[in-house]
Amino acid sequence: MTAAVLTPVASKVSDVLRRRLAPAMPAPWVAWSATAWVTVIAALTRFYHYGTPPGILFDELYYATEGQELLDHAVEWEPNGNYGAFVVHPPLGKWLIALGIQILGNNSLGWRLAPVIFGTLAVLILTRTAIRLFRSVVLGAAAGLLMAFDGFELVLSRIALLDIFVLFFVLASFACLVVDRDKRRERWLAALDNGLDVTAEGRAGRPPGGWAGVPWWRLASAVMLGCACGVKWSGIFYLPVFVLLILLWEVSLRRLVGKRRPWKEAFLDEIGWLVTYPALLVVTYLATWSGWFFTDHGWKRHYFQGELGKTELPVIGALQNLWQYHVDMLDASEKMSYHHPFQSWPWQWLILGRPVAIYYGSDPGCGQDPCSAVINLIGTPVLWWSFIPALLAMTWLGISRRDWRPLAIGLGAAAGILPWFYYMANGYRTMFYFYAAPSEPFLILAVVFVLGALINAPGVTASDRHLTVGQADRRLYGTAFAAVYIVAVGLCFWYFYSIWTAQSIVYDEWWHHMWLGNRWV
Repeated sequence: MTAAVLTPVASKVSDVLRRRLAPAMPAPWVAWSATAWVTVIAALTRFYHYGTPPGILFDELYYATEGQELLDHAVEWEPNGNYGAFVVHPPLGKWLIALGIQILGNNSLGWRLAPVIFGTLAVLILTRTAIRLFRSVVLGAAAGLLMAFDGFELVLSRIALLDIFVLFFVLASFACLVVDRDKRRERWLAALDNGLDVTAEGRAGRPPGGWAGVPWWRLASAVMLGCACGVKWSGIFYLPVFVLLILLWEVSLRRLVGKRRPWKEAFLDEIGWLVTYPALLVVTYLATWSGWFFTDHGWKRHYFQGELGKTELPVIGALQNLWQYHVDMLDASEKMSYHHPFQSWPWQWLILGRPVAIYYGSDPGCGQDPCSAVINLIGTPVLWWSFIPALLAMTWLGISRRDWRPLAIGLGAAAGILPWFYYMANGYRTMFYFYAAPSEPFLILAVVFVLGALINAPGVTASDRHLTVGQADRRLYGTAFAAVYIVAVGLCFWYFYSIWTAQSIVYDEWWHHMWLGNRWV
């Protein structure tokens, strides 16, 4: 008896549609090798003497101290009053600082351990995200190197402030969304290969559901964004942006595969997950308050019962008390208006109009007198002064090429900066340059997008090898320009490294680094 031979059914998916649903990715070993090298560079520059100078710097006075208090009491503590203290930021960032203190002790190495780890990991995640966005190891490595060579991210990685954690979790949330976009498209491609009829109504015209249909990466994105909010409330600015991106990408996917009513179908298919996203964010955020929930001595932990004499119901009572705490936090945050020598407005951030002096000491180690050892929170000028031109160029290129990436990148950059103009317009709320931290990865992606456009002509991808003479010349000259630009950023980083890491230098040399004079002092 002869066994039957099954002939595979040829896929009806066109090559063009296949490439759009699942563009070719670089070889994993190449991508991970490049990522590893970039991450090592970031680690070396960030971990080197990160405990120097020892002692409390700037707002470490609050966050390092509160990290130890969390270890001792599970909530921030008022030492003079022996009760839970009132604070204006959620606890997650301080718990991460506390973890470092638990590992290495209550010293500069301990309370700066978590920031330096998360700052280094942010470089890794940006590199991987850029490789996925641009389908190019070269452009992905460029993005990672630009962040590794950025003094702003370097300084935030080496001091115990909260903003590096906001940057990390917002970036991680966006990275998860980009992976989710790819996975959803791969799912539809697999269904089309298996004979899915997209013209069918209802469930018959969609990929199979069940566990395979759960957008796990999207849920991970919600958790990461909830963690960002658990560090600082400014993470919430990204919620409408990311939900909008999810919807737009799902609409684009259905239009691509030939759905007749892509908006309607996307909304009906995804409404449950679109609601789940903010709900999971809230659950994650509340989980960051576990120390407050599971103890009885946090600020306003029993407000309704102790101060108002009302009955506190299980769970509901705790949530009511936390809500009242948040009302007080919001009121205090909005009224936090005071003069500070290093305060700045949002319009100054991208032009480096007013950096923050974290530390200044007259360290005699330079061999001459006078000496200076300083930490100035300021981005690498060659990089940061590229951001506005890059945003403008990216906007034009995105419109002219009908590319989806500039919208995602631009919205991510805007969400970290534009909301602060509201407070500026209303004339209150002291603000600082480091509030721009979560927008920085997106600003770097904007620069890399433009570099990629200079390298590859419209319609040409990084994986294309059969190029015309003009396309090959463009790739050569564009790659040379990108290389020169990255080297320029690296040299600028090397020049300014001493004033980001408190190295002892001659006073006149320090002053020569102040390119904008007293605006940087």
